[in-house]
Amino acid sequence: MMKRPVLAIVAAMLAAALSLPATAAFSLDARYTDNDGDLIADIPDAAEQVDPDTLIFAYTPVEDPAVYADVWSEFLAHMTELTGKKAQFFPVQSNAAQIEAMRAGRLHVAGFNTGSNPLAVACAGFRPFTMMAGADGSFGYEMEIITYPGSGIEKVEDIKGGKLAFTSETSNSGFKAPSAILKADYDMEAETDFEPVFSGKHDNSILGVANKDYPAAAVANSVLKRMLSRDVISADQIKSLYKSQTFPTTGYGVAHNLKADLQDKIKEAFDTFEWAGSALEAEFSKSGEAQFIPITFQEQWAVILKIDEANGVEYSCQ
Repeated sequence: MMKRPVLAIVAAMLAAALSLPATAAFSLDARYTDNDGDLIADIPDAAEQVDPDTLIFAYTPVEDPAVYADVWSEFLAHMTELTGKKAQFFPVQSNAAQIEAMRAGRLHVAGFNTGSNPLAVACAGFRPFTMMAGADGSFGYEMEIITYPGSGIEKVEDIKGGKLAFTSETSNSGFKAPSAILKADYDMEAETDFEPVFSGKHDNSILGVANKDYPAAAVANSVLKRMLSRDVISADQIKSLYKSQTFPTTGYGVAHNLKADLQDKIKEAFDTFEWAGSALEAEFSKSGEAQFIPITFQEQWAVILKIDEANGVEYSCQ
């Protein structure tokens, strides 16, 4: 899997890495080919393609899987109608489990979160092609470092000497981006200037801060907005210390070895799903999303690959 990022980088190194092309340090596992140079696994020859009777779908494990089984039910029915395949929601508890399921052939269609997308592409043959966006086509979220009122933390530097909650090492906003930003902008490193703790998921970190279990946390504000909209937490429980640039959000796609025409039908399901009045609209409108738009991994994930390079991330798929 992924080695622990090397956090001892200087701001100059980070700036240099972010100004370079992201393709040089990224490569696929040896079991995949990329003959067209688009950074994702090629669809194999017809003899190696698979045509499952049931399509297994998993949404990135950021919040309670039971909630999202209902949220995605109408979309899965639409995908069944277009593909002629049964579709089943598969609740996953971690990014690692989700990646391993696709690598092992047990997962066919998925949404991988921002930070785990490169690992899924490199190690599991994931082929992302769409993401959610607003009605105007805008997309993305920001990483925020949050605390609770009365914590004694008024600015980012006040975290020194205390604890900061991350989600997992595969998360962009929950670990990789804040690690790079804290070092570059504040000269702060985990295990040197503060104690890192890992909550496992963004909602765990947000609830941990709201309930004063963690003094501060780095989270995706798209998850924060949805939790506020559902009244899981209230705005007066949270105070924002830092907001980053905008990053791409969850990327949706397929396993590389699905039958080629089946991949096309799955893409069509995302392209033609009617959001109006759906459970997807009810849930994701809370973070401003209203449609699926086409994307490419090479373009939309370039900034994430550069952050990974700046953090010293290496991908090992053993």
